[in-house]
Amino acid sequence: MKSVLVTGGAGFIGSNFILYWLENFLDWQIINLDCLTYAGKLENLDWALDHPNHKFIKGDICDRDLVEDIFRKYDIRAVFHFAAESHVDNSIENPGVFVRTNVLGTYTVLDVAYRYWMEGPFTVRPGYEKCRFHHISTDEVYGTLSWEGKFSEESPYAPNSPYSASKAGSDMLVRSYHQTYGMNVVITNCSNNYGPRQHPEKFIPTVIRTALSKRPIPIYGKGENVRDWLYVRDHCEAIAMVFFNAEAGQTYNIGGENERKNIELAGIICELLDGIRPMKDGSYKELITFVPDRPGHDLRYALDISKIRRDIGWQPKTNFKAGLTETIRWYIDKYFT
Repeated sequence: MKSVLVTGGAGFIGSNFILYWLENFLDWQIINLDCLTYAGKLENLDWALDHPNHKFIKGDICDRDLVEDIFRKYDIRAVFHFAAESHVDNSIENPGVFVRTNVLGTYTVLDVAYRYWMEGPFTVRPGYEKCRFHHISTDEVYGTLSWEGKFSEESPYAPNSPYSASKAGSDMLVRSYHQTYGMNVVITNCSNNYGPRQHPEKFIPTVIRTALSKRPIPIYGKGENVRDWLYVRDHCEAIAMVFFNAEAGQTYNIGGENERKNIELAGIICELLDGIRPMKDGSYKELITFVPDRPGHDLRYALDISKIRRDIGWQPKTNFKAGLTETIRWYIDKYFT
């Protein structure tokens, strides 16, 4: 049985990915390394902790001795690198944490993998020819868009927050290990994910939680900012398909082709809540409140996914309202039952 290292597997996307992987790939053992900071919770893995193909290790991706020990002990043959600080507001308050985890942490895992799988530049250790480092990144590295156009894999990087800048740095490190050393890497840049297990401070969980608590639903500025929303399980499927089918050194954008203004999305969630768990009087929409915009708030993100559709054969499957309904019911079951 081959071993794959998943970093950040107790977080939102990582935990959903582990569930997807354990359901679909029975001949791989997952070694899950997570520091369990604010976004990583063992409760996200309650269904996997006793699975025979899953082993959880609490630890820091910046701890090189630990990462090296994991590679040697479990003979790691693949890496899915999810681990990252990702909350934009937190990056504005404390950017140093983001640089450490997202840049130094990526370097540590990447360099350990390179030295374990390869004897030197463009020379792979015999038997390790198919080992691959898959780096999961974000559309925010491209910066912001006006009302027209979409980001492609050829778009220049122009990050506007400490978070996106640190992710751009990690992307460049991964790319450099392919160009300089011939390492087998792929990079995927995704749009905004939604679904079960997302940290409660993120936008969609915040709208759901505050609405159900009958508290003001905070919307930055006028709510005009646009995001492309991707259901997390669709994202997990795309990651697996890229991992098994992409050529080394390739980058793919993964988007939901589902752009919504924040104010529009909040309204849709409130309408769904009105049907699922109606208020005694009125609508949840009455709780929507506008708050001062955050610094450097990008206007719009949108991804052109024609490359992954053409090369890999992937496209998003989940109906947006169906995915939102499942997400709402998950948060109700977790926090309001």
